[in-house]
Amino acid sequence: MRNPEYTKKRILQRSAVLFNTRGYQATSVSDITDATGFTKGAIYRHFKNKEELERQSLATMAEAMYEKMRAVVKPEPTAGKKLRAIFGFFESYITDPPFKGGCPLMNAAIESDDANPVLKREALKILDTLRKSIVKIIENGVKHKQIKPGVNAEFYATLIIASLEGAIMMGRLQGDNNDIRRILKHLTAQLEAIEL
Repeated sequence: MRNPEYTKKRILQRSAVLFNTRGYQATSVSDITDATGFTKGAIYRHFKNKEELERQSLATMAEAMYEKMRAVVKPEPTAGKKLRAIFGFFESYITDPPFKGGCPLMNAAIESDDANPVLKREALKILDTLRKSIVKIIENGVKHKQIKPGVNAEFYATLIIASLEGAIMMGRLQGDNNDIRRILKHLTAQLEAIEL
């Protein structure tokens, strides 16, 4: 008995691993058929083309990443502790990445650039969601008198994301956590300066 939802989910899961480890352009539909055991016809019944499969695979990885991040952030009682939970979540990317191949946002952003506008738009949506989440935490911290009034939440969100993503890239290249630890020390000092 065929189960279309199971088939689509399996295609997305296996494709996501391939795209995140081999790259979007380097992964062919034949690679996906080999990894999933489904025919090209089955794949194209669920996705109109490879670009759509790439987009949905990235969205699937992003949703899984947000779920894991929410699990560590949500229980924290203050804005500062929520931000520190985000720092810790990203620190684990080097030694215990949630996905084989590293950060899906960084991988997609680097590879898509101007060559794949569909993938670039999806990566931008992920970045915007992450930025808005951090901005909201900071704004709530101001509202609840945990963060100093007048703090530029957009500035701090950019600082946090750019620092963490850059440190992940450096750590993956070097195979250690030294750079992300330095960045976490810096971000923690920045956070302490704006906390009440």
